This record gives sequence, C-alpha cells and structure tokens, in this order.
Amino acid sequence: MLEVKDLVVAYGKVKAVKGISFSVEQGQVVSLLGTNGAGKTTTLRTISGLQRPVSGEIWFEGERIDKTPAHQVAMKGLAHSPERRRLFPRLTAADNLLPGAAARRDADGIAKDLERVYDLFEILRERRTQPAGTFSGGEQQMLAIGRAMMSRPRLLMLDEPSMGLSPLMMQRIMSTIKALQSEGVTILLVEQNAAAALRLSDRAYVLEVGQITLDGTGAQLLGDDRVRRAYLGED
Repeated sequence: MLEVKDLVVAYGKVKAVKGISFSVEQGQVVSLLGTNGAGKTTTLRTISGLQRPVSGEIWFEGERIDKTPAHQVAMKGLAHSPERRRLFPRLTAADNLLPGAAARRDADGIAKDLERVYDLFEILRERRTQPAGTFSGGEQQMLAIGRAMMSRPRLLMLDEPSMGLSPLMMQRIMSTIKALQSEGVTILLVEQNAAAALRLSDRAYVLEVGQITLDGTGAQLLGDDRVRRAYLGED
C-alpha cells in the first residue's frame, strides 16, 4: 500500500532522514519508533507532502507521490494527524471535525462519518457544541483523530497520539487505534511510548538519527534486548 524507498530529507545542509526504506501493507498497524530528533515526524511530513525530499521515492497504492502537493496527497486517501494536534481552540468540536471532510462533496456521507466519529468518541458527541480549547489533552487527541477520519482515509498517519496524556487516556487512544484497524483502516504510527506501540504493531521500525537501525514484528522488537534497554527502560 505504502512504500518508501531510499528517502533522504534535509533542512538546509542538515540531513534529518538518511536513506530510509520501509513499507506498510494494507490493514496493518506499522510503527516508527525512536527518540526526539530521530526523523520520525519529518518522515510523516514528507509522506503527506508537507516536506519535499532531497531524494528517494514514496509510492502509495501504486502511484508515486513524493512530488505531489499535500492537498492532493490527502485526496488520494492518506490522512495525517499531526503532532500537537493543531486544532482551532475557539471553534466547537463539530467545527473542528468538518475541515477533515473539506475535499468531499457527499453531504450524506459526511453526516454519516460525523456520526461514526461520535460513536467512536462518545465524549465528542456530548461536547460537540463546546470550544475545543476547553477540552482535556485526551479529548483534543480524540478530536484530532476524528478530524483525520472525516476524510475517509485508507491510510491514517498518527504522530505521537499519546503525547502528554494520562496512562488511562493513553490506553483509550491505543484501544481506538486497534478498533480503527479492525474496521479496515491501515495505520502508520509514530510513538515514543515504545511498549504501547509495539503491542499494537504488526511491524515496527526503529529510527536513530535519521536511519533505520532495527525492524521486525511488534512481538520481535518487544523481545529484543536492544529495544528493551533503549526504549523500555530495562537493564
């Protein structure tokens, strides 16, 4: 479904991503793990068309997209829920969700998908007329994921969905990711909470200073001593 080949991305003369290659198959949850500055967010931004690569190729459903503008990438069925959520704090929950469907013209389908989001996140239904700025961090994350879902993505990219959340809220977000996968949504997940991400993942890749240093199934990496020492805090 998604294939990244020899991707190089730079900010000025500094290479943030140094020739990485990976793939995401339809129906999978795939995680990119690593510390701050490893190149995870840059990789997602490049896939979604927000950042231009220096070299390499990005293919989505058989079509090359690494030179495609971001709005056209989104229209092809690839949605990006960015780090720090990027919501409109003075707008209501409903008004924050609808921009996710901006490229659509099927009013009935949009209404059905709005109900789908409310079914997934009942708290958003209860608070749909309230400003997003009054929401907790977890509720704002639900809103950000819901907005991305309004585009009916075939591939959903989530950047640090558990950032700043309580353990209980983090579990709810991870359960939601699993539920979305069961509905047929393919997910590319960037996450610093390695243990939670690996438990969800069909496949995972570890990035260190712009390069992939390890890859395997979620279960394989959970059992890898290097991962356990570096990311799970075990001796």
